[in-house]
Amino acid sequence: MISQYADKNYNIALFKDIPTDWEMKKIKYIAVLKGRIGWQGLTSDEYTDEGAYLITGTDFDNGRINWDTCVRIPLERWKEAKDIQIVNGDLLITKDGTVGKVAIVDNLEEPCSLNSGVLRISLKSEYDRRFLFWVLQSDVFWTWFANINAGNSTIIHLYQGDFAEFIYAVPPLPEQLTISSFLDVRCKWIKEIITDLELLVNLLQQYKKTIIADTVTKGLDQTAPMQDSGLEWVGKIPAHWSTKKFGFLFSLGKGLGITKADLMDEGVPCVSYGEIHSRCGFEVNLSKHTLKCVDPKYLTLSPNSLLKFGDFVFADTSEDVEGSGNFAYYSGREPLFAGYHTVVAKQITKHDPRYLAYLFDSVPWRAQIQCKVQGITVYSITQNILRKSVVLLPPTQEQMEIVEFLDSRISVINSTLYEIATQIEKLKEYRLAIISEAVTGKIRIDNISLEGQN
Repeated sequence: MISQYADKNYNIALFKDIPTDWEMKKIKYIAVLKGRIGWQGLTSDEYTDEGAYLITGTDFDNGRINWDTCVRIPLERWKEAKDIQIVNGDLLITKDGTVGKVAIVDNLEEPCSLNSGVLRISLKSEYDRRFLFWVLQSDVFWTWFANINAGNSTIIHLYQGDFAEFIYAVPPLPEQLTISSFLDVRCKWIKEIITDLELLVNLLQQYKKTIIADTVTKGLDQTAPMQDSGLEWVGKIPAHWSTKKFGFLFSLGKGLGITKADLMDEGVPCVSYGEIHSRCGFEVNLSKHTLKCVDPKYLTLSPNSLLKFGDFVFADTSEDVEGSGNFAYYSGREPLFAGYHTVVAKQITKHDPRYLAYLFDSVPWRAQIQCKVQGITVYSITQNILRKSVVLLPPTQEQMEIVEFLDSRISVINSTLYEIATQIEKLKEYRLAIISEAVTGKIRIDNISLEGQN
């Protein structure tokens, strides 16, 4: 059946054929919603090292509150807002920032309050808070939230007045408890598998970095004589290798002096620092990446910003030290511009660009860049820093052998990482599907043994 309460803007297909003993309820009729109204004058200047906890959206951690990250406020401030004096068992949802994170409070041993971005949901006794906890992580909530925010181009916010109109299907209390218990166990099991897979991803990524670092600093022949490089970041290198300053190998220039407003859908493709940091990395190839474009007039006005096969382009700023040194080398043949906030590096003497790319992507090489950048919120990578950095150069034939070896090894690792990422996404989809089916009665949990889930 479909309840008379179904909103015309709501996806009622989610509730098609719900069990006959389930009822559609608006949350305002079964719960009291309380939040900090306008912070009630509370400001961050009042945060203290002692006093009552203050829960913010950043303290939500996998359905619980991380007390180690919570700030504190004076006890007098906690006493002022009685409706949001939090206790163990309270159900919370974020309404600002990352909207829709939910948590059930536990392990709370001290006074606690909320900031203005979090809402407290207090249900009547015949309604299970854990059942609602799972509803709020299902398509039931997210479809509703997408509908009320349709066409909204401003900052996304979960308004308390809107949330009061939220509708969900409620089974009798015993079945609510059964469904909650089932999802507690099943989703914990899924989470444990995902955690194990994510750990494997981290191990593979570290292994990948280690292989690259060892190969571009020590070579493939483990019996080769070694010499002291005189470089703190690398130590000994094969005796037959040479070292050169970056500035002797590359001529340096800037990308186009443009802004985002100059980018278009058609014209000559352009790669700017944002794409280097977030999408392209290591290598940019127009057959693999879709980029914004610039006016073809720059072919005449700024030919030095045009990339050719084997050229390198570095992001000249980064929001963190770890991103300092991020780059891409161009492996295509079509015209491609370097855009804003980039440094263009064109080879003066020819070396295998893919070997250089592996070297520049290695942890040891990037360490010499990262120890020299300066900044607080933005870190600048100047041409001078690049120019003075040192490049390790095996003989040309050995560069090619290193590339062949790393291409083979890294492709296997990348393929494995892709397969694991696919598994993780499927598990997340399965988790969402089973939550949504359980809280809408598509599967009846009363016929499923909870013991069989472990």
